[in-house]
Amino acid sequence: MDLRKLKTLIDLVAESGISELEVTETDGKVRIVKSPSVSPLAHPVMAAPAVVAAPGSPGIPAATTAGGSEIAASPAAAAPKGHVVKSPMVGTFYRAPSPGAKPFVELGQSVKQGEPICLIEAMKLMNEIEADIAGEIKEILVENGHAVEFGQPLFVIG
Repeated sequence: MDLRKLKTLIDLVAESGISELEVTETDGKVRIVKSPSVSPLAHPVMAAPAVVAAPGSPGIPAATTAGGSEIAASPAAAAPKGHVVKSPMVGTFYRAPSPGAKPFVELGQSVKQGEPICLIEAMKLMNEIEADIAGEIKEILVENGHAVEFGQPLFVIG
């Protein structure tokens, strides 16, 4: 693989939301892995890991206050009511088809199954995400223009 192509792949991984890329060609195989930033002073909020399970869940200790009492998140409060539409890919979430355009959906709007509800940009391609059930948009869980991961909840439809 030539050096310019390798540099292009490295730049692609650095600029995108993906963390790993593997390319296999006839003359070899290249694997590029992006490591997270470890400078806690540069981005203290960005460096914090996302908590997937609620405190007090098996394997995750409950948070404690200065007085030593435990704080546990209510599992009922964390679980949204309704059907959760999840991201089918890693990319950038957009609520509207173009900047300045009206969003595909708003809170409280009724949607039909198969109706477009957002876009996810991945590898410079715009992927239209459709509602997988009919219902009302109860929650929009991602901010416009933010990166999303595979399986990340985007909307709650009730």
